[in-house]
Amino acid sequence: MSTFRYETTLPYPRADVFAWFTRPGALVRLTPSFFGTILAEPSDGINPGSMAAMGVGAPGGAGMWLGSAAGTVRGLLPAAIAGKKWARPEIRWDALHTELVPGVSFTDVMDKGPLASWTHKHSFTDGAEPGTTVMIDEVAYELPSLARGDWARKKLDAELTRMFAFRERQLLGDLAFHATHSGPPLTIAVSGASGLVGRQICALLGGGGHTVLKLVRRAPKSTDEIFWDPDAGVLDSAGLARANVVIHLAGHPIGGRFTETVKDAIYVSRVRGTRLLAQSLAALASDGVNRTLVSGSAVGYYGADPHAGADALRPPRALVETDPPGTDFLAGVCRDWEASCAPAAEAGVRVVNVRTGIVMSAAGGVLQRLLPLYLSGAGGPLGSGQWQSWVGIDDIAGIFAHAALTSSVHGPVNGVAPQPVTAEGFAHTLGSVLRRPSKLKVPELGPRLLLGDQGAAELALASQRVSAAAVLASGYEFRNQDLESALRHILGEQLPG
Repeated sequence: MSTFRYETTLPYPRADVFAWFTRPGALVRLTPSFFGTILAEPSDGINPGSMAAMGVGAPGGAGMWLGSAAGTVRGLLPAAIAGKKWARPEIRWDALHTELVPGVSFTDVMDKGPLASWTHKHSFTDGAEPGTTVMIDEVAYELPSLARGDWARKKLDAELTRMFAFRERQLLGDLAFHATHSGPPLTIAVSGASGLVGRQICALLGGGGHTVLKLVRRAPKSTDEIFWDPDAGVLDSAGLARANVVIHLAGHPIGGRFTETVKDAIYVSRVRGTRLLAQSLAALASDGVNRTLVSGSAVGYYGADPHAGADALRPPRALVETDPPGTDFLAGVCRDWEASCAPAAEAGVRVVNVRTGIVMSAAGGVLQRLLPLYLSGAGGPLGSGQWQSWVGIDDIAGIFAHAALTSSVHGPVNGVAPQPVTAEGFAHTLGSVLRRPSKLKVPELGPRLLLGDQGAAELALASQRVSAAAVLASGYEFRNQDLESALRHILGEQLPG
């Protein structure tokens, strides 16, 4: 039997820290994408008998390569095929909560999984300084018989250190967010709740004590689900009336080849769904409840090359929310997407449109697709001088939650980090974090074959330098303002030395 111990000091009272662990979303927030995925959240919080399920990958770079490569392939497959178990290079891990001492400790064990045994005790004590907490994670584990030995134990301990360091940063960030967004708990409805960003938003808000309702297109299975069918123009108004805030993320994925059918689905899914929610909220406005609609948008609003003709020798002016929309396809989508919120705004609903940049996550999107190339030593810039306005997965979730909880935020807000980079700068930073070469420039033919000429021009080869000044001025505090710190957290790579 081997043991592992990790100690974290948190500048928050023990009652607040322990309460965070009892709320929905804690496991989602604490599970790094380089470790695995959550297949089923705890059935009854941290109470004895509660069950959760995860899919865990191979450790280290090999596991990250397999996971990102498989995720990229799944993103290109039809949903019915992508959801098959064999499409995920993970081993199921069922966790069972066995002991709970409220405010002091809780314990879970591996009920089924890749190890011979695993017992994880989380203990909480008051810190030496008033209002602080010392959290101790103690893990007793036994490796399977075929993998016992010092090398395997040291390898697993290194992976556990990597995971718990991620958890420490994540917990500190979430507790800080909730401390600066204190207030009465709200009921918040979310569309697109199962998506890459939506899942993190729901978990972050749940950790703050808010009630999250999920909009679903099937018969609701519980009271925290609301039925809607935007294609049919149907929405459960009584269910929506329970919400103080609606966060709208649903829409057809952007990232495949730009056929006319795909373009129509991208446009219609956003405009139709947003209009239905806005009209429904407008119809509820007479009940006297102050409501908010936070709707997704994208930096594509400004067009794929808003700086065309600018001086190539100096950085272009950072785009702000009052700049006009572009004239290409995605710019038109974003313009009409935002305009579809008008019925709610005219009825007195506070409306925020978050113009999201390139989201950084190893669980999906651009970064996931690039990881196999870089980990194989074949990474490099896609273009050179194009500007890429990115944002970490935790910060985009934080920006949406901040917009939902901050009454002074309204209108369009750029959901980007304060330090955009060029394509060359992105490649250099990602290569440095992964300790891999990043000089092999990706030929434009690649994205053109994958996305078509229009998709490549408006997605992969787009250049947008976008300002984060407005969201900063609204009081949002970024967890990661620069790309290197964001990538190191997301990928579990510590700073050198």
